[in-house]
Formats: sequence, C-alpha cells, structure tokens
Amino acid sequence: MVREFFMQTERIGFSKWQEDDLTLAETLWGNQQVTQYICASGKFSMQDIKNRLSKEIITGKTQNMEYWPIFDIITNEFIGCCGLRPYKGKEYENGIHLLPEFWGKGYASEALTAVIKYAFTILEAEKLFAGHNPKNIKSRRLLNRLGFTYIGDEFYAPTGLYHPSYELKNNKKS
Repeated sequence: MVREFFMQTERIGFSKWQEDDLTLAETLWGNQQVTQYICASGKFSMQDIKNRLSKEIITGKTQNMEYWPIFDIITNEFIGCCGLRPYKGKEYENGIHLLPEFWGKGYASEALTAVIKYAFTILEAEKLFAGHNPKNIKSRRLLNRLGFTYIGDEFYAPTGLYHPSYELKNNKKS
C-alpha cells in the first residue's frame, strides 16, 4: 500500500497513523531494541502498543500533531515515527523512534529537522522540548547537533528515571 505523505524531506515521507496500522505499530513498538529506552520494562505489551497507536491517532486528530509514521519515499519502507506532542502552551515535545536497521544513517537528523521546521512555522511553537533516557548517548549527541540546549534532568514516569532534558527556542519568536 502506498502511503499519502503530508510532508517530505529528501528521503522521508511523513504520514498519519490510521486505525489499521497496528501491524506497523507492532513492528516498531514491539521491537525491544526500540523500546529499551522508552519504558521501565524495556518492552511494550500488545496492549501498550494498541494504547500507543490509539493515543497517536487521537493526538493527531485533536492537536494536529503526533509522532507521525515515517517512510522511505523511494522504497515505501517503514522507518519508524517522528513528531510532536503537546507539552506546555506553545512549547511542544519532539521525539523519534526508528527501527534499528535505520540507525546511524542520518534518518533521525533528517526527520527531526523537518519536524522542527514544522513546529516553528506551521504551529508557531515558541520552543521545543526533548528528553532522552540517560543511557541513550546517541540521542544526546543528536539533540546537541540539532542545536538543543541542556536544561536539566526531568523525571519521566514511563521509565521511572530522570532523563536529561533539552529545549530549542524559536529564534523568530524571541
């Protein structure tokens, strides 16, 4: 099935989660290499996956943002998800979950750059928030490369840990 994309980069197409995307959601959030840093148990149950998919669909419909499913625009291969969720007022949280076969190939940086532009231009965000599991050093490096500034550690209930947290200000809003 060819996906419809509402946003594209050189290699990535951004789509929207649909009710019948459970297989894609299971491929992503059922992969323990993906979930090891995003929940305390390190893996999602089937119910966790269904709940996550439902939450993304609802947030997409009500807030015009979600962790959108992303695809290779040439092969239509499912890469993972990248996007935004409400955080505080005109500040949004951004994040990315990629399947392991797409790690280390520049997809995370490319996708997040597009999401940052979307947040600052379409949603007129004042700033973006991002956090990562303290064990996920690659996420720290990525956020630093994208211009995020460390602001302290914040408790993240799903992992039960304090996650290093960052913000990126919209320079056009200052």
